Formats: sequence, structure tokens, C-alpha cells
Amino acid sequence: MRWWDIEPVLELERELFPDDAWSRGLFWSELAHARGPHATRRYIVAETGAGGGPAASGEIVGYGGLAAVDRTGDIQTIAAAREYWGTGLGARLLGDLLAGAGDFDCREVLLEVRIDNTRAQRLYERFGFEPIGLRPNYYQPGNVDAVVMRRAEPFADEAPEGRTLNGSANGSANDSANDSANDSAEQGMTNDG
Repeated sequence: MRWWDIEPVLELERELFPDDAWSRGLFWSELAHARGPHATRRYIVAETGAGGGPAASGEIVGYGGLAAVDRTGDIQTIAAAREYWGTGLGARLLGDLLAGAGDFDCREVLLEVRIDNTRAQRLYERFGFEPIGLRPNYYQPGNVDAVVMRRAEPFADEAPEGRTLNGSANGSANDSANDSANDSAEQGMTNDG
């Protein structure tokens, strides 16, 4: 994800998480930690068609973010446009974020997911996450509890086979995903804001 992706990501964020959407400032703050030799974040987007850069023609249909501190990863956010739910995009985004955790040499990855989002919980369980706790009233407004889930390493081989989301053959930092409509989505899953 780059700065020019923030506005379309915000549109999708507000559509999927109307009550607790991240702010523009929060995305800018996260991206400020995603570049350079001391980066502690990885943010990715999935786009339809070819793209990259401020004049990209692809529509953003998913995004995700990972923070890494002291060898612990935390999936900050992951979401896919509703029209891509059930097509595999959520799994691809999650796999790429877990590959990023491997790049950061994480020993574990944590996430929070709404207690009523069983679809996302099943996806996370398929990737080896296990529930480890509950955060009462975590999602506001609405006082919805969050299930805390954890996965231990290894993470190195999590990116989709053959290519990562941006079409490259390695798991290096992905700035965009050039996905076709046939390569896409799972439910908008975690919004840890």
C-alpha cells in the first residue's frame, strides 16, 4: 500500500466497517512505519487489473496490514470487498501478511476478530490460528467482543504458490496486488483500530 491507495482504501473501509472505520490519519501513521530500514509494518492492497502508482486503473478490492514488534506480529486490519467474499482473496491477503511476518522474523502472530464473525474465524483457523482469549466490548460502538487468536511460526512459505499478491515470485514487501476478478476475496475480517 502506498499513499495514493489511502483514499480508495478508506472508501472500502467505511463500506465494510461503518461504525469503527479507521481514519485517514491512522492509515498515514501506519504507512509511515512501513518503509525504510527500520520498518515495522507491511500494508498491502489487492487491485483488479494492472496497476501501481497514482494513475493506476485497477480498483482496490482488498487490503491488509501487519505490525511487527519484538518478533511478534499483529494483523492490524484485513478486508475484502463484499463482491469478492468467498473467492479466496481473504486467504491470499492473509497468506501474504503471514509471509511478511516471516520476513520480520516473527515467532508468533496475533489478531482480533469480532466474536460474531464466524466466517473470518474459520479462515484464521484454516491458517493455524487458535483462540487464546476474549476482549470484552472491544469493537465500539456496539460493545462487540473480540476473540484474540494466535499462530506460532513458521511463516516463510505462506504467500500464494507461484506468485505473491503483486505478481512477483518472492515474498518481499508488496505494495499492490494485481488480481483479476477471478483471483479474489473472503469476508472483510479484522479491523483492529
